[in-house]
Amino acid sequence: MSKPSIVTGLDVGTTKVCTVIGELTPSGVDVVGIGQRPSRGLRKGVVANIEATVEAIKQTVADAEQMAGVEVESVLASIGGGHLRGFNSQGVVAVQGKTREISAADVARAVDAARAINLPPDREILHALTQGFSVDDQDGVREPVGMLGSRLGVAVHLVTGTVTAAQNVVRSVNRAGLTVEDVVLQPLASGESVLTPDERDLGVILLDIGGGTTDVALYREGAVWHTAVVPLGGDHITNDIAVGLRTPPTEAEELKKTFGCALASLVLEDETVEVPSIGGRKPRVLSRQTLSRIVQARVEEILTLVAKGIAEAGLNDAATAGVVVTGGATLMEGVPDVAEAIFDMPVRRGVPKWVGGLYEEVESPTFATGVGLVLAGARRRRQASVTRQPRPFGEGVPGVGRMVRRLREWLGAVF
Repeated sequence: MSKPSIVTGLDVGTTKVCTVIGELTPSGVDVVGIGQRPSRGLRKGVVANIEATVEAIKQTVADAEQMAGVEVESVLASIGGGHLRGFNSQGVVAVQGKTREISAADVARAVDAARAINLPPDREILHALTQGFSVDDQDGVREPVGMLGSRLGVAVHLVTGTVTAAQNVVRSVNRAGLTVEDVVLQPLASGESVLTPDERDLGVILLDIGGGTTDVALYREGAVWHTAVVPLGGDHITNDIAVGLRTPPTEAEELKKTFGCALASLVLEDETVEVPSIGGRKPRVLSRQTLSRIVQARVEEILTLVAKGIAEAGLNDAATAGVVVTGGATLMEGVPDVAEAIFDMPVRRGVPKWVGGLYEEVESPTFATGVGLVLAGARRRRQASVTRQPRPFGEGVPGVGRMVRRLREWLGAVF
């Protein structure tokens, strides 16, 4: 049966759908269930085939449920894709009340003022992330509630996305018989699991290199100051290998995972790889450096585009703590080395932290978003007694158990 202490993260990605089930404990969060299946319903982070996405969600949730021995009724789902846009905004309000003491209601009004921007009808605000407050002439206030003042200002980072893209994620989850507790931007979820508090405070760039996109988030002073999506990822590296070496895409993916290296100078000159050919021709033996040069060119392009976006935002010197790379594509040897050369700052590969239980099973960049969703949900549950965050995309459907889910599937098959 479902337990109130259970939190589930659903990472709906371009190449995989991953479910991570966590259980809240007095000491933190334990991972108790994991499920992962290939994703064939998304393109560049956006749902392109709902039926395929729903089926992958059902399978991965069932795998995680079986491992954990619980039923999942609601999830926190990730969202990505090139439709996402991030920018900073500010809001100012007069403090109400005779005592001029700032209340939580004043903070909410200030954030609402910062959210009051003109958006096209097809876009919606997904996140309003507070960066800091000002009380009268005092800047750098992190927690204004209880302070005295006549004017309250707030700086926020707003993330917007197309309404249909977000609704298709929610619709896919709902059709799998689950409720969406919230939708979380992929790099924000990954940041929950791979970044340290010191990195967030000093300033750090997080790069989540997935299959179809590379998601970017820049943190400083404990808050998000920049987000972006580069529409290039691991699938583009695979395609480059397939075209450059004239090999089928499935074989190119295997070559990337097994022999891929993002820095050709790390590969010995006498190393070779066997490359399958197309159309039943005999496989060929090529230098591994040839493969690495193909990979390196695309990785350099991706990272250069990220660096250009950060420079255009005027945040070149904001990342004192360096860069953290995560996501499935960063498993390749040499990715941190190339990133160090392009960003000219320290780079490390980020793996999920801050969880117990089946920790070794998720100790990989591929699970960064899934584990981060669980951690975000756990933090939300613990704060629920103080404040409840609004759902950005409606209420969803009521929670259903396995029996109701099977009944829906049967009715769908009949009618």
